[in-house]
Amino acid sequence: MAIKKITVPDLGDATEVEVIELLVSVGQDVKENDSLLVLESDKAAMEIPAPMTGTVTSIAVNLGDQVTTGSEMLSLEIKGSEEAESSENIENSEEANLDEQAGLAKNSLDKSEVRESPKEKEPKKSESSDSTKISTSLTIEVPDLGTDDEVDVIELHIKVGDFVGLDDPLVTLESDKAAMDVPAPHEGKIQELLIKLGDKVKTGSVIAVIESVKEEQLESSSTEPELKVDDASAEKPVLAEPTENSLGRAEESIESSLPSSGVYAGPAVRKLARELGVDLGVVNGTGAKNRIIKGDIHEYVKGRLNKPVSGGLVPLAVPDIDFSQFGDVEQVERSKLAKITAVNMHRNWAIVPHVAQFNEADVTELETFMSELKVESEDKGIKLTFLPFLLKACEKALKEFPQFNVSLHSSGEYLIQKKYFHIGVAMATDAGLVVPVIKNVDQKSIWDLAAEVVELNAKAKGRKLGVKEMQGACFTISSLGAVGGTGFIPIINTPEVAILGVAKTEMKPLYMDGEFKPRKMLPFTLSYDHKVLNGIDGGLFSTYLARILADVRYLTL
Repeated sequence: MAIKKITVPDLGDATEVEVIELLVSVGQDVKENDSLLVLESDKAAMEIPAPMTGTVTSIAVNLGDQVTTGSEMLSLEIKGSEEAESSENIENSEEANLDEQAGLAKNSLDKSEVRESPKEKEPKKSESSDSTKISTSLTIEVPDLGTDDEVDVIELHIKVGDFVGLDDPLVTLESDKAAMDVPAPHEGKIQELLIKLGDKVKTGSVIAVIESVKEEQLESSSTEPELKVDDASAEKPVLAEPTENSLGRAEESIESSLPSSGVYAGPAVRKLARELGVDLGVVNGTGAKNRIIKGDIHEYVKGRLNKPVSGGLVPLAVPDIDFSQFGDVEQVERSKLAKITAVNMHRNWAIVPHVAQFNEADVTELETFMSELKVESEDKGIKLTFLPFLLKACEKALKEFPQFNVSLHSSGEYLIQKKYFHIGVAMATDAGLVVPVIKNVDQKSIWDLAAEVVELNAKAKGRKLGVKEMQGACFTISSLGAVGGTGFIPIINTPEVAILGVAKTEMKPLYMDGEFKPRKMLPFTLSYDHKVLNGIDGGLFSTYLARILADVRYLTL
């Protein structure tokens, strides 16, 4: 068991850098290459990985500290590691020669011997080509997909010129069953990208060509400055340029961390966001300079799970377009009612798992009955339509199937069973859609309901509806019969758990008594909340409703 001090690796030209994120805490177990902290210079942000597996015993830096190459970051307890102790002995041995250390920097080495002087920097650029490099171009192919079928390329994570690390995601592929990321099998620079969004590929298809460059250099301790031997003088060690190996992660420039959306996050955070399906553009950063840290991702996900509804429309990933480039345009303001309706509809569609049950009711006899009431309707001065009968039929169905006359508590722990029967009726106005509520439908006659529908419709069009006249509904009817169409799926008006969408009646041949007969059929759709109701509930409710509408005598029972 040994205590190993972990220091800041070679920072190249950077002198002092800022500690902007701590990714570990005292007592935490870390594995080799796990990220420890994030440093930031005026040019780049970099994550520092653990050089070995161990337990954090102390942390020597705080957020905002300025550190340099060789500064102590933290200490790791290496359990049962004789090799680690041996390694320390080798590092502390000033007698061991460079070859025996296999790339470990000597602590006694004078810093002036290691760092380049300002005068040496310019010549060094021309000399860099003398160092031994192995450049290999490798093709990256689609791995075994377990099938010979083609899959779609739905996302590209790279472009030509990008540097990628081992296992960094390159592209996302999607079959009819699943989506998968294809990781980089090597680290290096992308030379060619041979696929594009929307392409179809299969096992063995070439994705890209990557240039893998390796420099012949001495292995370095992960906690000491990395050394390489200059070809011109094998005896004089010089500092290597910063590499992915010395930092453990490809450095991410500030420019690449700050796209137009203003997202500022490191590689590990971006990877976590991809894994959890989080759009970094909607996450608030609490780190230094509003940097998004891992805790912000977890808090965002936790918040979405506990409170999935925002106060308004969720930002959509659809950019605004300057349509004037295509022709004349005009900006038209939306009414307040239209904007409120949009927010409510978006919220309802987003949080309610809708199921739609389609059915038809034979209303031939009902139309005949309404025709017979024409004279009485004129005497009363009341226009009689299908709607009062629909209201009565829905009230009967709600009584027969009380599981539809409920609301789900926000905790999801229990239902609120309603003992009253208030039904909303969607009405279109010039300003937008409104839903006045007809109270106590079970206590009113067909004529009462017909008169109230006419009154509420007049108020709606005159924008004279009171707030109380639009509250308290248990269920809603949305009828487009006058407009036409063969059917539609209405959005549930939460906290209700179901809504009925009614289309235009249509004459159809129906097989009855051994022959086809012309019948007036009323198509309707029952939308219901699958968190509360199951398919059997929807089937029974819609079948019962169709039976009542087919035989008006059921309304008297």
